[in-house]
Amino acid sequence: MIKKLAAHIGEYKLPSFLTPVCMILEVIMEMIIPLLMASIIDKGVNMGDMGHVARVGAVMLAATLLSLAAGIGGAHFGAVASAGFAKNLRQAMFSRIQEYSFSNIDKYSTAGLVTRLTTDVTNVQNAYMMILRMCFRAPVTMIVALFMAFSINARLSSIFLVVLVFLGICLEFIMSRAFPLFSQVFKKYDALNSSVQENVNAIRVVKAYVREEHENEKFRMASSNLKNLFVKAEKMVVLNMPLMQFCSYGCILILSYMGAKFIVAGDMTTGNLTSMLSYVMNILMSMMMLSMVFVMITMSKAAAERIVEVLEEQPTIADGAENVMEVKDGSIVFDHVNFAYKKDGNMVLKDICLNIPAGATVGILGGTGSAKSSLVNLIPRLYDVTEGSVKVGGLDVRKYNIEALRESVAVVLQKNVLFSGTINDNIRWGKEDATQEEIQEVCKLACADEFIQTFPDKYETHIEQGGTNVSGGQKQRLCIARALIKRPKVLILDDSTSAVDTATDARIREAFAKKIPGTTKLIIAQRISSVQDSDIIVVLDDGKINGVGTHEELMANNAIYRDVYESQMKGSEE
Repeated sequence: MIKKLAAHIGEYKLPSFLTPVCMILEVIMEMIIPLLMASIIDKGVNMGDMGHVARVGAVMLAATLLSLAAGIGGAHFGAVASAGFAKNLRQAMFSRIQEYSFSNIDKYSTAGLVTRLTTDVTNVQNAYMMILRMCFRAPVTMIVALFMAFSINARLSSIFLVVLVFLGICLEFIMSRAFPLFSQVFKKYDALNSSVQENVNAIRVVKAYVREEHENEKFRMASSNLKNLFVKAEKMVVLNMPLMQFCSYGCILILSYMGAKFIVAGDMTTGNLTSMLSYVMNILMSMMMLSMVFVMITMSKAAAERIVEVLEEQPTIADGAENVMEVKDGSIVFDHVNFAYKKDGNMVLKDICLNIPAGATVGILGGTGSAKSSLVNLIPRLYDVTEGSVKVGGLDVRKYNIEALRESVAVVLQKNVLFSGTINDNIRWGKEDATQEEIQEVCKLACADEFIQTFPDKYETHIEQGGTNVSGGQKQRLCIARALIKRPKVLILDDSTSAVDTATDARIREAFAKKIPGTTKLIIAQRISSVQDSDIIVVLDDGKINGVGTHEELMANNAIYRDVYESQMKGSEE
């Protein structure tokens, strides 16, 4: 895990190196100061030599300024290194998520990924800062202070060794019990973020059903669970401070008592005792710093494991071995295809066999849960087949370069998504270098130009995040235009005209027939009117093909299609 994380330090290796160098220099200067103080007391004040006091005082001032400069440098380089490390981690995680297939994304909740990119990375950043500064400063301080203390009086200094062993045992006890609790805390963060995300996304439904109090209660529960678990974890960690203070004050009392006896016996000078007490404080402060580092590492270890989990997740879909870069045409063949979302799960699609010629218009009809979307998701390899094969342009889709395949297959999914930016920005998602004429052309094909022209800013109209400032039908037409500008060989419309009136729906289909006759068009719809003019209509039922044919053939031979048609015609007549 450490090796995986350290690989993302990247260009921040130099500040990561300079931080501990500055910390060590600061420690050396701090360790010199008590010796200089002892010299001032014993050889200057006690001897009445003010010249010695001035000379040593000047050296002490220089050491203090150098220590201050080193401390500032350590803080600066540590901040640069830790913030840069966090930036690289977030970028690496985000880039890895972009490579995920749908099945990878299905493993993680959106809220969980957001928590890992924000809270978890921040915890690791803070831990890295502590490691660079405290993990070098504290041990060096302790070792140098112990050496200096032993050089003054070995018998008194042996007290520190007893205290260090005692503290080590206590810290191990605290950390071993705190880590599992912190691991649970970050999972509760996921639940809290999930509650917020769900509420914000569905705020209109919440308002419509007057369920604000219910949502408040859900959030209170998630927040309370997080608080209770955090309190439980912190109860273990807070034992650290009183334990440190007990050891600190105990050491000072014992040293003061024993040191006074040594001074009276003539085995020690007052300056030496003053230095010893300074080293006591340095050693004990170092132990406090180390204990804080242990606490931070304990918290960040759980976060680091969650980060590495995202980084190590391998995309289930990768470029084919042959890495074919060009799709010949829009012909599609399903050859005895079986598909399940999970390895050991139930088959969603069962023995699908279809042969669709290039340029054909294919209507796909079926009840809810009949696997219509699952079928078309296999064409651009949003998922891979479990058994059998899907061929586009005469070649198994698994042999293509993924980017090349998806550039040739445009999909307008059930959940239409627009991004914050202008209408032009959204359309150019399909083709970055699209001209204004190309944008207007595809918008006319999708019957979007007619409402865009009514906006004051027309194609420069700003779309809010998620497309909240346009209607459902307008959003669908903009998404269709975005797909069309790719000039795809295969166009998939997954129930993407459901919010459009029947007249507009007919005009869109008519435009497709005239303007993009060479593009293979797959239209998933609930309305018979949207598919009845298709060259081929496929009726799905429980993941199986129940019927294939034209409108007239299915009316004569397929009971499901005929029932749907009659129920819709009856409803329209009423």
